[in-house]
Amino acid sequence: MRGPSGQIALPLDWSAGGSNDGPLIVGPSNADAVRYLRHVATWPVRTAVLTGPRGSGRSLIGRLFARETGGRVIDGHASICEEEIFHAWNAAQSSGTPLLIIADAPPPAWVIGLPDLASRLAAVPVLTIGEPDDCLARDLIEALFAQRGIAIAPEVASYIVPRMERSYAMLHRVVAALDAASLEKGRGITIRLTRETLLSQGLIDPDLLERQDEAICR
Repeated sequence: MRGPSGQIALPLDWSAGGSNDGPLIVGPSNADAVRYLRHVATWPVRTAVLTGPRGSGRSLIGRLFARETGGRVIDGHASICEEEIFHAWNAAQSSGTPLLIIADAPPPAWVIGLPDLASRLAAVPVLTIGEPDDCLARDLIEALFAQRGIAIAPEVASYIVPRMERSYAMLHRVVAALDAASLEKGRGITIRLTRETLLSQGLIDPDLLERQDEAICR
């Protein structure tokens, strides 16, 4: 089943987090990771590492994973000591309860002083979330506005996506900037306000904006 813009609609138990979470939107950049996490029974070891840019929904995925599997999630490998990660890895193998470690980078990039931990992590599958594609970026923009209680016309998200740097961090910056501009000016979020805001706050290359606008006018 697919949503209006071609994104994959997950079963209900993976479609939303808790009361403070928005929906989990799945596209090509995160589909492989989500698919793997939904099939814990097939894991070769009871531990996996999830990496991806901040703001990519990796913590939401971790919360959904914990809720649906009863597994343990370590959100940020640097947040706890190596000995605790080592014991968590061993506990997952002995109990069968899965362990998910969320990190900025895969284990080879970590500075690990405990040889036994390094050897165990070398056997752990690494799941990676990539930067968003066009469809996912549009859906995320709409979802981020919805979390703020703001309804926008579909053409606003479609206008933003080809004109912005393609990253989760920029998605969050653009939405926050437009929300603030709308409140400050007392105006709805239109394409005109979007264009003015993106330019005035340096959130888009003016040359790219001009090229995109010219392409539409042809």
